[in-house]
Amino acid sequence: MKQFSWSDPPGQFAFPVAKAGYPVILACAFITAVFALLDMAWPAIIGIVATLSICFFFRDPDRVIPNGAGLVVSPADGKIIKVLKTDNQRFYEGSCIKISIFMSVFNVHVNRVPHEGEIKTIRYFPGKFVSANLDKASLENEHNALFLESGDGHQICFVQIAGLIARRIICKVQKGDILLRGQRFGMICFGSRLDVYLPADFQPEVSVGDKVRAGASILGKWL
Repeated sequence: MKQFSWSDPPGQFAFPVAKAGYPVILACAFITAVFALLDMAWPAIIGIVATLSICFFFRDPDRVIPNGAGLVVSPADGKIIKVLKTDNQRFYEGSCIKISIFMSVFNVHVNRVPHEGEIKTIRYFPGKFVSANLDKASLENEHNALFLESGDGHQICFVQIAGLIARRIICKVQKGDILLRGQRFGMICFGSRLDVYLPADFQPEVSVGDKVRAGASILGKWL
């Protein structure tokens, strides 16, 4: 039987919302309340819809994380758009497996750590904002790359990439932090992409077109 664990304590609410969404939600709710007090029916209705939509976007559901030696979980909700073996990428020396996940505006945008380990380096690049499903987005778009070393010496890099609409990358961890598999580490606002670079001996268990959930879906494993 597969074993599971909590990487973060379960939330206290039935519909948990990421803290990054609180200012936007409160501002929208305040404007909606003003419209309602002024008896402006249609603007108030539009404000209610907008507020609920923003709450939906910033939802942050709890996830149980699968346990197992060498398992790597998805760092993002979305669709697999690339699984390939490549060499000498900007984010990985030598041969590696690259897995790309595209997040639409309808996906949960909270990102989670793919494997337990120590953050060795974080590199931020203020780039462009082309559509995140294009190959050139990996290098040209604004991105934030986190380099992690597992307890058994495996190197992983996972890269938060802004998209056409996304204009804010949030990363809550720092160099030297010891993180758990499936632990929340940040989010990208309003549609984006996340690339994962893994050792060449990694065995993918996902294919292009698969839908994955951050922390809960297994990308594959190494032996």
